[in-house]
This record gives sequence, C-alpha cells and structure tokens, in this order.
Amino acid sequence: MTTAIKPLTAPAHVSAIAPYQAGKPIEELAREFGLDPAGIVKLASNENPLGMPESARHALTAAAGTLARYPDPNGFDLKAALAERYGVPMGWITLGNGSNDILEIAALALLEPGTSAVYAQHSFAVYRLATQARGARHIQVPARDYGHDLDAMFEAIADDTRLVFIANPNNPTGTFVPGADVAAFLQRVHAAHGDRVTVVLDEAYNEYLDPELRFDSVALVRQYPNLIVSRTFSKAYGLAGLRVGYAMAQPALTDLLNRVRQPFNVNTLAQAAAIAALGDADYLARSYALNKAGKQQLCAAFESLARRYVPSYGNFVLVHVGDAQRVNLELLKRGVIVRPVAGDGLPEWLRVTIGLPEENQRFIAALTEVLAA
Repeated sequence: MTTAIKPLTAPAHVSAIAPYQAGKPIEELAREFGLDPAGIVKLASNENPLGMPESARHALTAAAGTLARYPDPNGFDLKAALAERYGVPMGWITLGNGSNDILEIAALALLEPGTSAVYAQHSFAVYRLATQARGARHIQVPARDYGHDLDAMFEAIADDTRLVFIANPNNPTGTFVPGADVAAFLQRVHAAHGDRVTVVLDEAYNEYLDPELRFDSVALVRQYPNLIVSRTFSKAYGLAGLRVGYAMAQPALTDLLNRVRQPFNVNTLAQAAAIAALGDADYLARSYALNKAGKQQLCAAFESLARRYVPSYGNFVLVHVGDAQRVNLELLKRGVIVRPVAGDGLPEWLRVTIGLPEENQRFIAALTEVLAA
C-alpha cells in the first residue's frame, strides 16, 4: 500500500512572492557570454567603486583571530561608536545584516495579517516584499515626478496601517524629499495617529547628499516616538559585502525590533570593519567627491544623447532608453552590467550606478553604440 504524497503547501501570501532579483554578478555574465571577468564593468548594484576602505581592511585583519567565537550579539563597540557619532543612547540603536535586514525586522515586529503598510510607487522593492511576507496589505501610493507624494501617502493611511516606508533618497529613481517636508509629514502622522503608525525613514544613500541638503533626521527621532531611521555601511562606506546596517529609534520601538532580531545577525568582521569605516572621514569625503563628479559625467552624456533622466541624489542615475530589455542585453554582450527596473514599474528605464571615471566612460561608449544601432 502506498501513501499519496501531499504537495508542498505554504501560506498564499508567501507563495505569491516574486523573489528579489539582485544585480547580475560579474561571474555569471562571464559564464553566460564567455567574457573575461577582468574586462566586465558592473554598474548595477549601487556599490562604492572605491572598494573597501583601507582602515576597514586593517580592522578585518586584526579581528580575524577571534572568528572561532560567536560575535558580540549586542554589538557593544559598534553601537558605542554610533551612539557617540549621533548623540543618542546606545539603547536607541538596532544593528542589522545590512539595512535590508532592518526593513525586514521592522515589518516582522509591526506587521501581521489584517494590517497594512504604505509605500510609494517606484520605491525600494523590499518594502513590498517585507509587507507581503507578513501577510499584510499593500497600499502603494502613485509616485509624483518619480518620487514620494507625501500628501497622498498621508491620505492613504488606513485604520489598519502600521508602517509607512519612505526612501530618502529614493531607490531606484534617485529622488529626494527635503527635510522640512519630512518633518511636516511626521508631525501630521503623529498628530493624527499617535504611535499606532510607525514611519521608517530609509536613508541608505544619505551620505551622498550635498551638504546643503542634509538635515538632522536624528533630531526627528528624538522628537517622534513613532520614527525609525535606517542607514547602512553598504554604500558610501564601501562595505556592501559585509552587510552592516543600523536603525535609530526611541526605546519602545527599539525594544520591539530587538525582540525579533536574529541573534548574532552582524558578524565579527562586519562589526570591526564598520567601526573603522565610521571613523574614516577621508574615505567618506573621497566617496562623496567621486560620486558627484561621476554623476555629472553620466548626466552630461545623457543630455548629449538626448536621453531623459531623473536628477539623482544617490550614487546612481535612472535613464530612459526606450526598449530597455534590448538595450540591457546589448550592454551585457559588451561586458557592461546595469540594472533593469521593469519590476519597479519602469520598463523603459535603466538604473546606472556611478562608477570610476573610466567605468562610466566604458558604459557611455557602449550605450552610445547600442542606441545608434
């Protein structure tokens, strides 16, 4: 007698998830088209083209001898460094395996079936994925000029809403909401909904902002108990491969986040490298300057090619190319990896990470050739 094997079952909201598609790895493209990996330019994942800071490299070497033991589960030294930098108590900080982990932790702590999250059209895909993984309802608000319409987002908040995600600067479009507008939005949300609705201000690209645009979001954390500010070491600090992110929030929210945070979620090497990178002001300044020049280089090329682009405040530029699927394939054949964003509702656009000057030029030459064909 045989027993019928039942098919694998999962909650419907999990089965319906379309997995996150990361930028194509260099090694994968090399295998696919028989290319030399050394000749491939990757401008797809918003990584820092300067590579890891030397300060972090030295910290890794020093920490390597402790790897037989588990990392500090509470990240005391890294939290202490962050607390000193931002002038907040250590108990206001949550560490994450990249800021992506912070977003997932916030959703895990605050969302469940029967609740909802509000986020903007053309914003970071993880807001949608984290909401769906918890069986919560999506409230996607139409973009305004490819960015956040905060007035419409406020009006979209429902009785079951528990989270509002704001990416500032926004990925993948590169738009930015001025600090005064963010503060006004927080005031409206707190006045209307109190602590029932938590706002996540995702500032993964904050360090790339021009100085005159930077605002004190940590002061907003001190003012609003329903605010989580999320940041990362993956972008301007050059540590994408080590996965270190962090959140700042008042104690009640921080306590909830740490209740669902995985133990040992930030490894020993990542903690050591992050502390070193945080103190490396020279590297951060070079990252900002290189990015600003590279952005000008790309945008000048797009204007020369008569291509629309969205003015960017991050380390990437969104450019309109028409048949993005064809253009992307032709770029791949030429050893240039950029990011298609059809999954973000932008099927005629490509997102291009700002690289070193020669990498940018390699992309510009390839794009010019493809568009002329």
